[in-house]
Amino acid sequence: MRCAKCRHSWFQDGPEIDVPAGASGEDAGNAQATPTRPAPSSTEPVADGSGDAQPQPTSPVADEDSVADIPPIPDVADTPAATPHRDEVRAPAAAPADFGDPPASAFDHEPPFRPRRNWLKIWTWAAGIFAIVAAGLIFAVSYWGLPDWVPVERPTFAAGQPGLQLDFPPDQQERRTLPNGTEFFGASGTITNIGTTTRDIPTILIVLRDSRDRIVHSWEVPPPQRTLAPGASVSVSEAVTDIPRSAREVQIGWKPE
Repeated sequence: MRCAKCRHSWFQDGPEIDVPAGASGEDAGNAQATPTRPAPSSTEPVADGSGDAQPQPTSPVADEDSVADIPPIPDVADTPAATPHRDEVRAPAAAPADFGDPPASAFDHEPPFRPRRNWLKIWTWAAGIFAIVAAGLIFAVSYWGLPDWVPVERPTFAAGQPGLQLDFPPDQQERRTLPNGTEFFGASGTITNIGTTTRDIPTILIVLRDSRDRIVHSWEVPPPQRTLAPGASVSVSEAVTDIPRSAREVQIGWKPE
């Protein structure tokens, strides 16, 4: 085949021919090429009433040899399709050849340099993130306090309460050994509201230390009442037993929150 426009030539397979079952290729070709022959006609004289014999046509009858020579007419369904006219032939579009990606060329366009990093923008983002994290940590420590696993020395007592005064004279602190050998300690004192407004009384903490200033025992003392009017005072007395014999000093203050 050849394209009339671009003069491109290619090979085109023709349509397939269906051959009837039981017939070889040569017989199928003879079936199409051999025309059927009409049977010879004959006339026979027939006598009429006048006594003249008139020839009468008879139906054509083929002899046995002629019938045997006539091949069977193939079925229309088995007849191969007619070949289209050359003007109606349309060549399929040829698929473009795939030769893979072309090799990289040293003359391909590339940017002259890589973009520079904006260090000012990077440091600005880093400073902002650090400020947010630091503010979150400060808020968490101020609200919940430091966790126990942090190796930081923590204050034993809370800061002084404005308007509240603790008074535990040393001569009112008693320590002795009971007859059964148990160590006894008793603490007595007062809490006074020296302010002008009613104040809430927090919990009291009593700490015993040894000669090396180490805490050997501590306990909490709830106040006798939770609020205290201006100028009022309340007495506090607390006693415990089974304290360590190494205790040498007592400290009394407000329990840290």
